[in-house]
Amino acid sequence: MLARLRRDIQAIFARDPAARSTLEILTAYPGLHAIWFYRVAHRLWLHRMFLLGRFVSHLGRMFSGIEIHPGAVIGPGFFIDHGMGVVIGETAEIGANVTLYHGVTLGGTSWNRGKRHPTLEDDVVVGAGAKILGPITIGARTRVGANSVVVKNVPPDSVVVGIPGRVTHRKGVPQVVHNQNGSAYTLDLEHGAMPDMTARALHHLADRISRLETSMALPSPVFVEEETWFYAI
Repeated sequence: MLARLRRDIQAIFARDPAARSTLEILTAYPGLHAIWFYRVAHRLWLHRMFLLGRFVSHLGRMFSGIEIHPGAVIGPGFFIDHGMGVVIGETAEIGANVTLYHGVTLGGTSWNRGKRHPTLEDDVVVGAGAKILGPITIGARTRVGANSVVVKNVPPDSVVVGIPGRVTHRKGVPQVVHNQNGSAYTLDLEHGAMPDMTARALHHLADRISRLETSMALPSPVFVEEETWFYAI
């Protein structure tokens, strides 16, 4: 138990530059408190004390603002940053060293009692407000951009952005962007630097329309007035 607690604290120090001391983490990190409540509730759930497990989970939600169903399976090194509004469903499975930011939902899309929530493999990072829905798998080391909605499987080593979530980088493709001063940095937790898939699609569409107009040599529209109505010729 103490070893697990130490690992929880080390995960926070490693991923949150705002953490200044162990005492601060123990007393003022709701994500850590939610994990503690979850572990007690999960142990009760495994011993088939379902009602008591749900009650402990409910207490954890009241104290932390984070809802983790006691039936979920969560690996070591799990870190919830800020945490308010995080929801993790009953059949969700989370690997080692996963990071979630506030407002994340690991939700279901079915009323069936079987597997209906996502599986997050090791080292996944999910940005603020993202929704991952259904019995899908998010591959290891994937980054999910803030406010994305993911409803399909994602391969490992990917970057996912947009609604619905689209994979923009895969393994073997350098995930590098450039600052305004030209210096390069790895695209990791920089959610503001994520690709804008909607803007990219609109640019491609505008470019295609421009090429079509040029190839057809269409004249510019001319408007004439007739009885207060305007017609395009």
